[in-house]
Amino acid sequence: MTTTLALVFGAVIGVLLGLLGGGGSILAVPALVYALGLDLRQAIPISLIVVGVASAFGAAPKVRANQVQWRLAAIFAAVGIPATFVGSAIGDHLPDAAIMIGFAVVMVGAGVRMLQDTGDTGTACKVGNEGINWRRCAPRSIPAALFVGLLTGLFGVGGGFLIIPALVLMLGVEMPIAVGTSLLIIAANSAGGVIAHLHGTQINWAVTAAFVGSAIAGSLIAGQMGTKIDTGRLRHWFAYLVFAVAAYVLVDTVLLH
Repeated sequence: MTTTLALVFGAVIGVLLGLLGGGGSILAVPALVYALGLDLRQAIPISLIVVGVASAFGAAPKVRANQVQWRLAAIFAAVGIPATFVGSAIGDHLPDAAIMIGFAVVMVGAGVRMLQDTGDTGTACKVGNEGINWRRCAPRSIPAALFVGLLTGLFGVGGGFLIIPALVLMLGVEMPIAVGTSLLIIAANSAGGVIAHLHGTQINWAVTAAFVGSAIAGSLIAGQMGTKIDTGRLRHWFAYLVFAVAAYVLVDTVLLH
């Protein structure tokens, strides 16, 4: 039964990653904790493995289509990967209840960001038709990359719900490029987070393999059909689901424990 549930939830998260370039990972930890009954300290590294591998596979079609801004991905990864180790270290000193409450707050923030997505594109990195002004763009990327890395290490989330708005609204990256770039960043940060969490953690590899396999399949299928789906409407419905799960996490953590 546990393996079957892992297959189902992995497929859902993979599809969301492939369609939205992020966001689906916000459900991985609650699925592992509440649906599969894993301990939080087990759920976080498994979540990172699942999200990282699914994001890497989901990025493959974007790379082939040349829909990746490699230099921005490198900046986010260079700052974000060390930050995952800091986030993991902070988590080691916090009780599980505090992490779950913080996770619920992050989920609410993710849902709000999804509802606020207007499709507008910023201009911070653009200089007419000459491309990107890296002197202005790189410093603006660093705070966002640092924050995303901390969240990845602390909560086991990919951070696509923050990376996409940062790339599109702050830095002026077109949405198709932002999705591909976000997937690469998530994969890199997740790898760093897994390494940071491996010490003293027993990973259920059967559950992980089932979750990863179905997430890969979901992300690849969704990556091929993304242009045929109204992702704006999907993002809004997904935001409402995130709010509901966040409310459940808060009630379970604060009132039932």
